[in-house]
Amino acid sequence: MSFAFQCATCGQTHEGMPSFGASAPLSYYEVPIADREVRCYLGSDDCVIDEEYFFVRGCIEIPVHGETEPFSWGVWVSLSRASYVEWVACYEEPRRSHVGPFFGWLNARLKPYPDTMNLKTRIHLRDDGIRPYIELEPTDHSLAVEQRDGISVERVAEIYTLLVHDENA
Repeated sequence: MSFAFQCATCGQTHEGMPSFGASAPLSYYEVPIADREVRCYLGSDDCVIDEEYFFVRGCIEIPVHGETEPFSWGVWVSLSRASYVEWVACYEEPRRSHVGPFFGWLNARLKPYPDTMNLKTRIHLRDDGIRPYIELEPTDHSLAVEQRDGISVERVAEIYTLLVHDENA
């Protein structure tokens, strides 16, 4: 049976493990809309701003107690120029998990947590076109703790409600 939970806000049963993500790094949205076409390259998995700032997309996976599938945050992480060049060189390869990991800074604000911008990360490439796994530095930040220790089904429902049903999200 697939993962399901009853939503406390709408009363419906939601099927499948939810995941949430951004289509661009937070820094991309700080560039004025009128300047983005000239200053930014935004692909499905990477972004370059002013040919100086480099970002890649990956997944922060949070184990869910009693479930086989993790809860996932689709996030963007900044890389150095050298790491980005290495990332680009191998990204289309079917076997690439032996490359890296790369150091990066989280470039996202995830609403249910205290400020997540610039948390330290390691980007682990995965084979067969699967988006990279983003490992947070093992600190006492609540997001890092949840990645390390896992969360309950009730916490998944709480995050879902906050992001889907909260008008201020």
